[in-house]
Amino acid sequence: MMMMLRSLSRPLERCLGIRAGGDALMWHADLKPHASGDFSIAVVQANNCLEDQSQVFTSPFATYVGVYDGHGGPEASRFVNKHLFPFLHKFATEQGGLSADVIKKAFNATEEEFLRLVKRSLSVRPQIASVGSCCLVGAISIDVLYVANLGDSRAVLGRKASGDKENTVVAERLSTDHNVGVEEVRKEVEELHPDDSHIVVYTRGVWRIKGIIQVSRSIGDVYLKKPEFYRDPIFQQFGNPVPLKRPVITAEPSILIRKLKPQDQFLIFASDGLWEQMSDEAAVNIVFKNPRAGIARRLVRAALQEVAKKREMRYSDIKKIKKGIRRHFHDDITVIVIYLDKHRGSFCNKRTKQNAMGCTVAPVDIYSFNADGGDEDLLQKIT
Repeated sequence: MMMMLRSLSRPLERCLGIRAGGDALMWHADLKPHASGDFSIAVVQANNCLEDQSQVFTSPFATYVGVYDGHGGPEASRFVNKHLFPFLHKFATEQGGLSADVIKKAFNATEEEFLRLVKRSLSVRPQIASVGSCCLVGAISIDVLYVANLGDSRAVLGRKASGDKENTVVAERLSTDHNVGVEEVRKEVEELHPDDSHIVVYTRGVWRIKGIIQVSRSIGDVYLKKPEFYRDPIFQQFGNPVPLKRPVITAEPSILIRKLKPQDQFLIFASDGLWEQMSDEAAVNIVFKNPRAGIARRLVRAALQEVAKKREMRYSDIKKIKKGIRRHFHDDITVIVIYLDKHRGSFCNKRTKQNAMGCTVAPVDIYSFNADGGDEDLLQKIT
């Protein structure tokens, strides 16, 4: 755990990741070890500035996964990428281990720190009040899996079917999509605001809270949580004020805790850019039927092939489209696949566990391949 603190107290490094041949906007690390098996990660950029951020921390005793899908700009997701794991470490150390309470405290501390950043920077960058990020975190510690999320990034488990279907795999969703496109979420938001008949409206082809945002939980999006920000004259010059009687979105994560079982094969953590193009079942079947090395990249490519098919294009044509323009075809996509070998009885040997110490972080921006940036850049501009 001390390794985690040292690694995260400085700018996180990308370890052994490379650009994918033929697509200047894709990056991947095909196969690396963690305490319970192997993992694979891949990212493709569509926005002019990559809004997806992601990281995997591994030690001989635990594995942590983070996928942060930003919106309105990259500042919030970059901030979460640098601050959430250190808060998890801090609170877990203070309370003697990981728990739902530790996770909630880490999410809340990250939200409060970002709020402080917004307050400091509002006068020079008022748009920072409208930047936010979905947040999906997975942690495996002592054969227990924790999944926490805000927004609509998703964690899916692939587990072997029981009975006569032992050579097949079943997809089990472990996270909750906090998106008002889901009827249950839409009703939840409406019930929290019975005096606002326009709390959720259908506009530009989808359901949105106040006609603005699809997700009901996030880090950031301060102007939808704090009345003093949307009332601020500086912010009103930047965008249309949204009259709020109370916060319309929250930073309260949904948390699942599950004891891992021998039939649990692998986990897929991905931003909604993947799930917009394929079902949980399709993703799980791709992982189950293909070799491990490069499996995250294979999932990203499968999603891009679906994008091309919908547009009656070829995948090779999609790869030629420049960042920014490419956002009209698909979203940023981040995929992390975690294999669960240890929990199927094939315990990792000592050498594998020793090699499982490290931290892998996708580039802040695939196009520029620049690992620096985030809130330090923002604070430098402010001062």
